[in-house]
Amino acid sequence: MKLAGAWRIPLLAALVVAAGYVAYKVAEDPGSQLWGATVVAGPADEREVALTFDDGPNPPYTDRILDVLKDEGVRATFFVVGRAVAANPATVRRIAREGHALGNHTWDHPHMLMLSRAAMRAQLKRTDDAIFAAAGVRTRLMRPPFGARDFAVIDEAKAEGYRVVMWSVPLPKDWEMPGDATIASRVVDHVGDGSIIVLHDGNRGLRCGPKPPAAPLETCDRAQDVAATRRIIDTLRARGYRFVTIPQLLADTARDAAKHTVARSTR
Repeated sequence: MKLAGAWRIPLLAALVVAAGYVAYKVAEDPGSQLWGATVVAGPADEREVALTFDDGPNPPYTDRILDVLKDEGVRATFFVVGRAVAANPATVRRIAREGHALGNHTWDHPHMLMLSRAAMRAQLKRTDDAIFAAAGVRTRLMRPPFGARDFAVIDEAKAEGYRVVMWSVPLPKDWEMPGDATIASRVVDHVGDGSIIVLHDGNRGLRCGPKPPAAPLETCDRAQDVAATRRIIDTLRARGYRFVTIPQLLADTARDAAKHTVARSTR
């Protein structure tokens, strides 16, 4: 009896852990649609991927990433933080001028589950205005900081005319600066047709520099992401992938859906 009882506590603990994991997968996994429709990937039968960058612009690293993308002939999508846009409008103009897409990543990267609907709206609008002031474009793409969302976040984004864009490749934890080879490996090992990749060209939109009140320079060091970007592009291109922006990924998804609908209707 004592032996049987000894197994009860670890068994219950294991069940609690398993239940927690399932709850996470349902609620906060990037692919979850529990809270409402989000964009997680593109066509599952096309050799294309979307490379996206969060938390910038962050000179000089965003500009160095843009140099890599230009050298490689690749277009990407940048989910920018409003306060960083206001501080670095020239970089945002370059992003748009060179054919990359822009997305709204809020004004100062808050955890949106903690905000009122009015505060969410203000975060999105202020960032949208900053993007328009810098580059003359209005984006209809939005990514919530930390990927955190619930019914209110999705509903507010939709009410403001945004498509919420998540990701399908696990985050490579590039902010831990594990080395460019490790970052690249953590990405390419999980890529499939239609994948959406996330890297970080900044750190929550912080302004970094040698003078206060800027954050320490090392806080925003994204040199490893610059090198990892080239590694990712070269590796995936060798595997036959092409790179598209999120708007192009959405257009390809819609085209494929229409094609499959027509095919079914003619059977």
